Amino acid sequence: MRGEASRGVTGAWSSADMRTAAPLPPGLLRTALQQEGLVDSEQCDAVGVGAARRGALRRAGLLERVVRGVHDLAPALDAADVPAWQRADRWERARRRAAWLGVLAVGRARGVAVGACALALLGVEGLPVRIRPEVALLDGTHRVPGGGVHVRCGVPERVERLGPVMVVDPVTALAQTVPTLDREHAVAVLDSAIHRRLVREDELEEVRRRTWGRRGSVRVARWWDLVDGRAQSPLETRARLQCRDAGIAPHDLQVAVRDGSGRVVARGDLGWRLDDGRLLLVEIDGATPHGSPDALYRDRARQNAIVATGALLLRFTADDLRHRRVAEAVARHVTPSTRWNGSVATPG
Repeated sequence: MRGEASRGVTGAWSSADMRTAAPLPPGLLRTALQQEGLVDSEQCDAVGVGAARRGALRRAGLLERVVRGVHDLAPALDAADVPAWQRADRWERARRRAAWLGVLAVGRARGVAVGACALALLGVEGLPVRIRPEVALLDGTHRVPGGGVHVRCGVPERVERLGPVMVVDPVTALAQTVPTLDREHAVAVLDSAIHRRLVREDELEEVRRRTWGRRGSVRVARWWDLVDGRAQSPLETRARLQCRDAGIAPHDLQVAVRDGSGRVVARGDLGWRLDDGRLLLVEIDGATPHGSPDALYRDRARQNAIVATGALLLRFTADDLRHRRVAEAVARHVTPSTRWNGSVATPG
């Protein structure tokens, strides 16, 4: 079917379009890959892909106009079957793409990614699936470039350069973003920022202080104590919050599992020490494939090593979190006497 569709599109091109559309300069494709499929007119012109050729590329179905001066080369990357493009997580790409759209729409020389867009480019996880393109201009002016791009008024503070793009620093980006999120996303974003060492735990107070007066800051005030940078993924954060809401907050995170000699054989995402002395571990399996023979072997060996210590292991997926099955399963094993009392236990 894919081959037939490609032949159908190709058949609609004129011979002139085909000559003009292919091949695209490798440098432009590399730029598009780095910018989540988007390029601006200046970048195209610099490698000889001028207005006439861009028109041919549009007719060939290899380029789409997004907003004035910004072009989408995702169809060309798809056609070129670029491995790095095909492997990318589509939701992460969509968030970073929103950030790039904002910067390119106002100009790379003066556009600064802010808020959730800055966090997406910095690699912070836990953001909502969709974020709006949001930028500020170095000179503090305001303009409306279209395409749903929001431009913040005022001169951006603490601007950093992240490769070819400018972003506000992580503390500023968090202060701008957290008050706009619900609890699950807010805590996950803060967990991720700490885990990735973009901010230190002692910088959270500055983030918190800089949210004061922003819309949503009062609602967010009761969530700061829930942040724990040991969480290695938003799924782990979500599981922890669900268990806490059910009155069975884990005793510890990233719990060391030791064999009889004291050697650490694994670490569990969430852990409880049960009344009988055993360790209850919860593992949240992400989207990483476990289907290859090597991956399955390592996974089985690790699970066997955990179970051999006498620990009880429960494994869950994102679907279990959506249906709130984690806390329900944990509650069957955690009695009132073993529920979290406000102090941190250190199992293992």
